[in-house]
Amino acid sequence: MPTHSETRHLPYAPQQMYDLVADVARYPEFLPWCAAARIRRRYAEGASEVMEADLVISFKVFREKFGSRVTLWPADRKIDTEYLDGPFKYLKSQWSFTEAEGGCAVSFYVDFEFKNAILQKVIGLVFNEAMQRIVRAFENRAAELYGAS
Repeated sequence: MPTHSETRHLPYAPQQMYDLVADVARYPEFLPWCAAARIRRRYAEGASEVMEADLVISFKVFREKFGSRVTLWPADRKIDTEYLDGPFKYLKSQWSFTEAEGGCAVSFYVDFEFKNAILQKVIGLVFNEAMQRIVRAFENRAAELYGAS
């Protein structure tokens, strides 16, 4: 099923990038196809903070809401996401933010499959382009918030 993995070197502090990605409620302001976001609840779990969140994704004629469990690891600057409910068979993603010369290394991995075979096929045709647009949206948001690179 579709997976995407990449590491980008950006001229921002790892904490800045971690904070940007962890701010799920603001995704509709800058992420393509993200029509709405709602945090269901937040709670501490050991060394992590957990958010249960809903995102509404709108792509062409499809508009779907899905829930996910976002685990924030502030000490390690890592974010793990697991699927809870909605149009996927499964979805997992991981972000990590580490010190690098001149800024930070941002690593991103996602793996998912839709329940709907038609939607899966449509996404499959544009998957790589879509993932690149999403990563660019985070980069552009960082430039907007923290200064152009």
